[in-house]
Amino acid sequence: MTPSIFDTSLRLWPGLLLALLAACVPPPPGGDVSRAGRYAPPGAAPDTCWSTHTSPAVIETVTSQVMAEPALTGSNGQIIRPAAFRTETRQQIVQPRQKRWIEIPCPAMMTPDFIRTIQRALAARGIYRGPLHGQMDAATRKAVQRYQAPLGLDSGTLTLTSARKLGLVAVGG
Repeated sequence: MTPSIFDTSLRLWPGLLLALLAACVPPPPGGDVSRAGRYAPPGAAPDTCWSTHTSPAVIETVTSQVMAEPALTGSNGQIIRPAAFRTETRQQIVQPRQKRWIEIPCPAMMTPDFIRTIQRALAARGIYRGPLHGQMDAATRKAVQRYQAPLGLDSGTLTLTSARKLGLVAVGG
């Protein structure tokens, strides 16, 4: 039996409602809404675009031997019963989760031509091997992430600093 238009439209409602709800989410704490309606850190210059990047916490598992019972020694100093130990394993945070603001090229700048230029710049450095199609797809984001990781940012979102280092954006703005 072929679904009716009514049945098909009912299946679209949940997605539409979720999209509308997402638009009602309050701004993240610690950020202001810039003049362009985008979120920015406090004190950000007007007409700049920002994104947040959250680095996960680095957790280390530590295993140690703890004495449960000390050794029992006789009056002559001979060990009657050796010490008993137990193994304790715990996790400790080596580096806490960090959230930081990163300045990014504004969406108006992210045209297909600009994205093709990003792809060419990354391909020239041997980081991107995909087609130059001008779409910020998963392969392009992965290449951006590989480029930025040695610079201290493990993110597929191109920062303005990285765009400048690639020679794609003028240093003054």
